[in-house]
Amino acid sequence: MSLRTVDAQAVLAGGFDALIDARSPAEFAEDHLPGALNWPVLDDDQRRLVGTLYKEAGALPARKVGAPIVARNIACHLERELGDKPREWQPLVYCWRGGQRSGTLAWFLGEVGFRVARLDGGYKAWRAMVRTQLETLPAAYRYRVLCGRTGSAKTRLLQALAAQGAQVLDLEGLARHRGSVLGALPGTPQPSQKHFEHRVWQALRGFDPARPVWIESESRKIGALRVPEALIAELRERGMCLQLVLPDAARLDLLLDDYAHFLGDPQAFNRQLDALVALRGRTIVSDWQALARAGRWRELFGRLMREHYDPLYDRSLRGHWRALEQAPRLHLSDAGPAALAAAARELLAAGIAPGSDAASRLGPEPAPAAATIVADDNTRSD
Repeated sequence: MSLRTVDAQAVLAGGFDALIDARSPAEFAEDHLPGALNWPVLDDDQRRLVGTLYKEAGALPARKVGAPIVARNIACHLERELGDKPREWQPLVYCWRGGQRSGTLAWFLGEVGFRVARLDGGYKAWRAMVRTQLETLPAAYRYRVLCGRTGSAKTRLLQALAAQGAQVLDLEGLARHRGSVLGALPGTPQPSQKHFEHRVWQALRGFDPARPVWIESESRKIGALRVPEALIAELRERGMCLQLVLPDAARLDLLLDDYAHFLGDPQAFNRQLDALVALRGRTIVSDWQALARAGRWRELFGRLMREHYDPLYDRSLRGHWRALEQAPRLHLSDAGPAALAAAARELLAAGIAPGSDAASRLGPEPAPAAATIVADDNTRSD
């Protein structure tokens, strides 16, 4: 049998043909190593049964019940998965702490004849490494932060930048949430906090420090998830801001498109608005809800912009983004694909930086009609 133990840093270095998670399906669903396969030695109910026996009757009774279950489960995995595996196949196996579950599965694979590695400390050690690196990794990059009121096409511009090869950290995409009280995506639950942090860590590790990273201004929470504190601090202290300005009519069009799933279900929409009662008062929220029931969506979203989103966002920007006062502005005529593609090209060509005379960096050609970048003279009004 060939069995060795490796640490989390060795897993980062690669060299394994498969990463096998021996934990239960629920543990795997909460978070797992990138690209891992789930071969549970105990399913969720079985783990609960054996764990209860261990607490109530002790180790021996629990093992008497658990051992044949584990053996049968591992036999099923081996029969299902090993048929096409060559002798040179080298898997890495892990469980929660690198204990009996991964040890048992690794032993079976080693007895078959494969060169098996087991993660020392298991998922717990991997998670500790991710959390430690998230404290320092954000400082390795330079950030271009898109700021702008709700509906100003920040996320869509990020997508246009990514399509043209820019490095983009889409936190809302990773969190599966648009960030506002109405931001839950239909039929798409948010990941766990652990998995969200894991996805942010993966994205950061994939960036080139020599190139800027484009990102949207975010609050500390996106839906139910917390953005890593070190990343928030880096963005707010040293991020280079760019203010997006879009006409209110175009903002309304974008919001009605983004939240179209509510148009056929005003009751669901109004349930979400209930969360704003403490902030805006029952009278105002009831007025909004009446507009939703009447199907007067454009009027409703116009009021939400003026009475809720704009004051809240403006206050947050002034309070948290130090570079905002010197930030250049990007004036978009609309948020259509052509306008956003043109704006993305212009931004990447201009190398916009706060405090610069952004207009002078566009070269001799005038800016496209769909997007105009100007240095902020602090006299404009959003």
